[in-house]
Amino acid sequence: MWALAVALGITAIVFLAELAGGWLSGSMALLADAMHMLSDATGLIIALIAVLIGRRKVSAYATFGYRRVEVLAAALNAVTVVVISIGIVVGAVRRLGSGEEVHTATMITVAFVGLVANILSAAVLYSQRKHSINVEGAFLHVMVDLLGSVAVIVAGLVIAFTGFQAADVIASLLIAGMVLPRAWELLKTSISVLLERVPAHIDPAEVEAALLSIDHVEGIHDLHLWSMSGNNVLCTVHLITRGDQGVLLDRAQARLREFGIDHATIQLEGPEHSAHEVFCAPHEHAQ
Repeated sequence: MWALAVALGITAIVFLAELAGGWLSGSMALLADAMHMLSDATGLIIALIAVLIGRRKVSAYATFGYRRVEVLAAALNAVTVVVISIGIVVGAVRRLGSGEEVHTATMITVAFVGLVANILSAAVLYSQRKHSINVEGAFLHVMVDLLGSVAVIVAGLVIAFTGFQAADVIASLLIAGMVLPRAWELLKTSISVLLERVPAHIDPAEVEAALLSIDHVEGIHDLHLWSMSGNNVLCTVHLITRGDQGVLLDRAQARLREFGIDHATIQLEGPEHSAHEVFCAPHEHAQ
C-alpha cells in the first residue's frame, strides 16, 4: 500500500504541473499527458481503496475475503484509460490544421519534470507489481505516462528546431497509441478473473493428465480452476479412486502444487458413488 501512496503523491503533483504547463505552452501533447495523469491519480486512489478493502478479514459471509475488489479496481482503471485515450485522439484530430503555435521551452521543461517523476513512481511500484493485479494496473499507468513524457519532449525538440507544429499533435496520438493496447490487455485479464475463467498460464488438460497419472486414480470429474485476485490459482475436483484415500489426497495436492496451485478442495470417491453425483457439463473447466 505504501508504494501506491507514494506513486499517488508524485502523480498528483505532476498532473498539476502538466496541466498548468499545457495551458501556458499551448501544447496538446502536454495536456493529453496531463489528462492521463489525472486518470492515473484517480486509478491510484481506487487502487488504494481496493487494497484497504481487500485486507478485510475473511468472515462467515465473505468466506473468500475481499481480494476480488482489487480485480474490480483494475477493470475500472482499464476502462478509464480507454475512455481518456479515445478523448485524446478526438482532441488531436480536431487540432490538426488549426495552426496554433506551441511554446516549446515550457513544454519541454514540464515534460522533463514529468519524466523524472514517472521514473520515481515506476521504481516504487516495480517491486510490488507481481503481488497484485491492482498494483500491476497502477504500474501500467505510470509506464505509459513515462513513455508519454518522452514523446512530449521529442515533439518539443522537433518543434523548436524545425518549426513543425504538427509534431505536438502526432505526439498526443502516439501517447494514445501506447495506452490503448496495454489497457485492453489489463481489461481482458480483469474480466477473465471476474468470469472465473482458467488463468492463462494454466492448461486444464495438463492438470487433468497429472491427476489421472496418480496410482489408483481411475477418473476425475468437475475439475474447476480459477483465480480470486489474478495471481493465485484455486482448484476443486472430484477424484474417482480405489486406494488409500489419505495417501491419494497427499499425492493429488502435491501434483497440483507443481502447477502453483496451493489451495485445492479435492473430493475422493469410489466408483459406486457416481450414481449419487450431479455432474457439471463435460469439460466445462476447459472452456
